[in-house]
Amino acid sequence: MLEDLALHSIADDRARELIRHLLNLLEDVTADLRAAQAEIQRLRDELNRIKGEQGQPTIKANTPPPPPQDHSSEQERRTPQAWVKGRKTARIPIDREQVAQVDPDCLPPDAVFKGYEDVGVQDVIFRTDNILFHKETFYSPSQHTTFLASLPQGYRGQFGPGIKSLALVLYFGGQMSEPKVAELLRSMGVQISDGAVSNFLIKDQAAFHAEKDALYQAGLASSPWQHLDDTSTRVNGQNGYCHIVCNPLYTAYFTTAAKDRLTIIDVLTNHRPRRFLVNAEALGYVEAGGLSAVRRRQLAQVPSAVIMDEATLLALLEVHLPGLGLQQRKWILDATAVAAYHADLECPVVRLLVCDDAPQFTLVTEELALCWVHEGRHYKQLVPYVPYHRTLVEDFVQRFWAYYDQLLAYREQPTPEDAARLNGGFEVLFATVTGYQALDERIAKTRAKKGCLLMVLTHPEIPLHNNPAELGARARVRKRDVSFGPRTREGAQAWDTFMTLVETATKLGVSFYHYIHDRVSGAYQMPPLADIIEERAKLLNLGVSWNTS
Repeated sequence: MLEDLALHSIADDRARELIRHLLNLLEDVTADLRAAQAEIQRLRDELNRIKGEQGQPTIKANTPPPPPQDHSSEQERRTPQAWVKGRKTARIPIDREQVAQVDPDCLPPDAVFKGYEDVGVQDVIFRTDNILFHKETFYSPSQHTTFLASLPQGYRGQFGPGIKSLALVLYFGGQMSEPKVAELLRSMGVQISDGAVSNFLIKDQAAFHAEKDALYQAGLASSPWQHLDDTSTRVNGQNGYCHIVCNPLYTAYFTTAAKDRLTIIDVLTNHRPRRFLVNAEALGYVEAGGLSAVRRRQLAQVPSAVIMDEATLLALLEVHLPGLGLQQRKWILDATAVAAYHADLECPVVRLLVCDDAPQFTLVTEELALCWVHEGRHYKQLVPYVPYHRTLVEDFVQRFWAYYDQLLAYREQPTPEDAARLNGGFEVLFATVTGYQALDERIAKTRAKKGCLLMVLTHPEIPLHNNPAELGARARVRKRDVSFGPRTREGAQAWDTFMTLVETATKLGVSFYHYIHDRVSGAYQMPPLADIIEERAKLLNLGVSWNTS
């Protein structure tokens, strides 16, 4: 019966409205029933495990509608492109040449030599290169001093730059685990312990940490907008978060214990000591946050237009605003930290974030551009029971992605006329009322985000989605799946630094292996990644709309 239901065919308005209400009520009851069934099954499985038994196996139902397992919107928003196989022979550098000869016994007497047919074959050599250095030693009786030859550049300790570089590349670039890296090296005849491999990956990496800092500074300066996302990362078994900041030229990772607004500012300033500023902007933020007029007047007594550290601000708050509650203190710290960040003259200040609508991202930058793919997932997560409601959702989702395609076309050739047309089109699309309550509520929530979703009309160079940051987060997830998580803060810093170098080198088209070997060997013939970012930024002009405004 429900499959044949069409509300528009009901002539009586009251009857149609009553049926619409009943259908929405049915959806609510069905959703509650699904949640209750899932919770009951979870409790049953837990009881079985306590008894030493197994829980219910996961078996997909074959009765419609099956709940969607993938809420991704890749299929709807992608335009299929024809695949063309490229030629790579011309790009292969030749290391050596060898003549393959024909067996003379196979040749008839009248065979005439006609030259060669060239065939390029790629191969690698993976073997030990153990060296016994005979270090010259001289002794000066007059100076009572022994002179000992130094090892060549890049050689220190019992292992050469080749092994150290390979361990770093396999662990961070190849996503291998520490035990597997050690196992591979030992299988090739290298006498090495697990602890030595761990030290290669974590210890004495100050030079690489400095390169990451320079790379990040250049990345922030390369564009007024940045992508931002986060994913979980456990450090020594404790829950934490990895923040991913990126744009088309780089990707940087930062592992922290929290992901609140102060932490976001810490990440954007590369964990510089926190700064706070009481000014008109900060007072406006705390007013919008709900701080009482009495507290705002007290806050205004704190010295203004003075950059201060956290200890100084907290001491002043104790004097001028005694008895602050936790939420009030948080509002003030957030507001004054944001004000200090916006007034920063030492570090590049991000003016726009492309991200999702998590609350910690708000206020940090002047403007916020929300991800359309994130927004589309909310509609994919609607699982109506009534077929008529499923049709409504499918129809609206098609209109949603059709509008998205129009925004993509606008990015290629932006004009004021198209911006006005798309602005009006947004109002029409998200003023839709379908009668399916869950869908209508979702549409209203999207309409409330209009300014952030249509930021592309003002800045056509920014992407419509946060995929670059999500791809960066996916790399951390893969690393987490293989190695679970670092066990020390030093290990977490190594994870952040080398994953930053891996992902940035990939974006810039730089060989991560050659780059690591160049640094570990002490050759330093390859330019720093920060310099490459600065050069590419001049060509790309990622902030063109800011430069022309």
